[in-house]
Amino acid sequence: MPTDRRPPARGLLVAGTSSDAGKSLVTAGICRFLARQGMRVAPFKAQNMSNNSMVCPDGTEIGRAQYLQAQAAGAVPESAMNPVLLKPGSDRRSFVVVRGRPAGALEAGEFASGRRHLAQAAFAAYLELAQRYDVIVCEGAGSPAEINLRSGDYVNMGLAQRFSLPTVVVGDIDRGGVFASLYGTVALLDEADRALIRGLVINKFRGDVDLLRPGLDRIAELTGVPVLGVLPWLDDVWLDGEDTLQVGRWSSSSSPPAGPVVRVAAIRFPRLSNVTDLDALASEPGVEVTMTADEVTVRSADLVVLPGSRATVSDLAWLRATGLAGAVRAAADRGVPVLGICGGFQMLGRTIDDRIESGDGVVDGLGLLPVAVTFGASKVLATPHGSWAGHDVLGYEIHHGVARVDPGAEGFLGGARAGTVWGTMWHGAFENDAFRRAWLVATTGFRADPAAPGFRARREAMLDRLADAVAEHLDVDRLLEVIG
Repeated sequence: MPTDRRPPARGLLVAGTSSDAGKSLVTAGICRFLARQGMRVAPFKAQNMSNNSMVCPDGTEIGRAQYLQAQAAGAVPESAMNPVLLKPGSDRRSFVVVRGRPAGALEAGEFASGRRHLAQAAFAAYLELAQRYDVIVCEGAGSPAEINLRSGDYVNMGLAQRFSLPTVVVGDIDRGGVFASLYGTVALLDEADRALIRGLVINKFRGDVDLLRPGLDRIAELTGVPVLGVLPWLDDVWLDGEDTLQVGRWSSSSSPPAGPVVRVAAIRFPRLSNVTDLDALASEPGVEVTMTADEVTVRSADLVVLPGSRATVSDLAWLRATGLAGAVRAAADRGVPVLGICGGFQMLGRTIDDRIESGDGVVDGLGLLPVAVTFGASKVLATPHGSWAGHDVLGYEIHHGVARVDPGAEGFLGGARAGTVWGTMWHGAFENDAFRRAWLVATTGFRADPAAPGFRARREAMLDRLADAVAEHLDVDRLLEVIG
């Protein structure tokens, strides 16, 4: 397929002054807003660095944020929407996923100059989408003003230059210094890149927008770029964050709890993976989820969760070094339910034989489940369907570790159970409302409110609220004009 001709679809790049400026949410909101206008919309992120990922219907893996943006757009998620996914395994090494499949590793020294083949894969994926959709809404990464990386960039202005994409820059006013951030971002770009910046957006504002008017006028004058609007702080929107800056930012449900609050202590591993599994628990009225590395918090919890990890053996060693392993064992000894998901489940077993991810060979697990884990070279990507206590459960699997459960042991959603200790290989299982509530009732005595909104319904409401905010607070006529 040719890669140099301009594609027929219109496009837009949503860049940000920094990580966590709100690019993912703004992109999702724009996707849904445009879909409401009757357009065929696809999200796109050329390269995503995240350990939160999802399995598409075709069995490929993409970033969780792009999966959600596809749902916002009413599109079927596919690997072309996030052609390059980097999954950090350490501070200097990332595992690479290209078009939804494992493709080796990228060392820190290669980040600026060793990604030409990744850029080619990303550009080809964009062109594929452009043949099938009316508008491609692209999300940038970090900031376009990372001038140390500009020469090899293909996710921010490198992408915008390749396909002549008009670009809007989102700034986070909540962290302070938003006008300086917007001005500095535009000023650091070279002339050709600056010419593609067509709008500025201020995000996460609390208060009276009239107080900003002098600053909005002045920043437009200084940069020569119009301000498209000011998006408000949305305190009950916390959709599928893709980096560690967003972990644990859940807001409590607006529904009052039906009984005593269930306190959940979720271990904050250094290499958390698919921590979005906790979103559904946190959305339940009467469940309070705390991400923690504190022994006292773990020892006082009503439920302890070991979430996924991108470096299972390394994070298990960290668990022991911090004393948290002892706190988890103590909780299990007292009859407090302990839940492990994917990497967290693997840690609860007797042994882990890992010659693939860490190269450490056989190490002892916590010994709380009758399971032996062996890491294989091939990654398992699947969307399993099962049941528990009569409740249907859909999930997804992303792992190298294969668990062998002892004969005669009680199974649990691709994993095992021993007393009050539970382990599953399935991500996303707790997004199933009936199962989640029944399991919480059975393990913690939780009093579920059957009238409380379900997780998927609440997520859809969040997407609608984002689109409503775009329609109400941005100059959508100018936005549509920018898109073309």
